Amino acid sequence: MKEAFLNHTMNFIASNQKKLNEEDKEKLAYGLEGLYMTITKLVVIFLIAFLLGFIKEFIITLILFNIIRFPGFGFHASKSIVCLITSTLLILGLPYLFTSIEVGLNIKIILCIVSVITFIICAPADTWKRPLTNKKKRVLRKVAACSLAVLYSVLIIVFNGMEISNLLMAALLIETILISPIMYLMFKEPYRNYKKV
Repeated sequence: MKEAFLNHTMNFIASNQKKLNEEDKEKLAYGLEGLYMTITKLVVIFLIAFLLGFIKEFIITLILFNIIRFPGFGFHASKSIVCLITSTLLILGLPYLFTSIEVGLNIKIILCIVSVITFIICAPADTWKRPLTNKKKRVLRKVAACSLAVLYSVLIIVFNGMEISNLLMAALLIETILISPIMYLMFKEPYRNYKKV
């Protein structure tokens, strides 16, 4: 199914765009594959969230996560099934857990401190397909990611006792996990790829 979508779309674009060189085709294929995986993955996760009666919370967490994910980057699974499983466990499982159990303010503060330190050390975390070779862009992304981690932490503490605090906490932790070397080691993916180019 994925191959059919990629081939059909690539052929359609190539027939309507005369100036695509090999590098452009490679970038386009990478983007289309990411789009396909994102859509199919979201459909499955939305269905699970719907069955759990957790759609609103899931959408809020997804938005919060994507805001901090943009500058922070992080782990991308190389296989679709691994991506689906990890995404479901993290993007659905963590917010579901945080809204189901009572997490004390002291625990949240500790988790926020660990997250901010992880962001300072690890963000942005690139992938072998998209190494962040431009030093200026890496620095800008680090500043943006760390600033967002601090902002999320402040909001988590300010809104403690409210649902938004728990969803912010879940989003922050998801990205903290995804930028840490642990995820890369677990799935045997290369880390700090910009150093290897």
